[in-house]
Amino acid sequence: MNVNILVVEDDVIIQDMVCKFLQKEGWFVDACANGDDGLSLLYDKAYQLIILDIMLPGTNGQELLKQLRQICDTPVLMMTALSDDANQLRAFNNQADDYITKPFSMQILVKRAQALLRRSGALKKEIQAGKLVLFPETYATEYDGNKITLTPKEFEILELFARNAGKIISHETLLTRIWGYDFEGNEGIIHASMKKLRDKLPCSIIRTIKGVGYCLEVGGDD
Repeated sequence: MNVNILVVEDDVIIQDMVCKFLQKEGWFVDACANGDDGLSLLYDKAYQLIILDIMLPGTNGQELLKQLRQICDTPVLMMTALSDDANQLRAFNNQADDYITKPFSMQILVKRAQALLRRSGALKKEIQAGKLVLFPETYATEYDGNKITLTPKEFEILELFARNAGKIISHETLLTRIWGYDFEGNEGIIHASMKKLRDKLPCSIIRTIKGVGYCLEVGGDD
């Protein structure tokens, strides 16, 4: 299952940084800078996690939380500079699931997001695509019951494919998700990494989409 996250944050620097760290986990992230746009997105798309600032233009975070609880029970992580007890209690009374105050560590934010996603069942301890099974917590990989030894980078690439089995993953998506937005290299590193990964797989389950990217074909392992 794809993990879709909505970030509602009006500080563009914080919003951008949060999105980058979440996307590095292989999650799909939408972002907006005010509560009204956030509410519109919630009606248009299903999310597995919502990260919500309180001090927002338009509908503020507390009011947005109250409104979204009328339409869904998606886990909500409040992300705000307001550290007082009154705002925290109000958020939890409005059924927030967690609360983190600025400034915060991006790594801690990701871990809290992972915990909420696991609790809701959006993150499974294993990812299966056909005969391929991946275990993200240990970086272990199996194919048809046989273990495959991968480097951490190879595992991250294969995990991205497995989470999106049957979908085309573009070269640009691979570069940004696996090597980061600030990577200064080129697509050559993708081709080299893909060759090494394919050499370790027992059969050709990753198809090249010429000029576009790659696709993990679940039905191609029979």
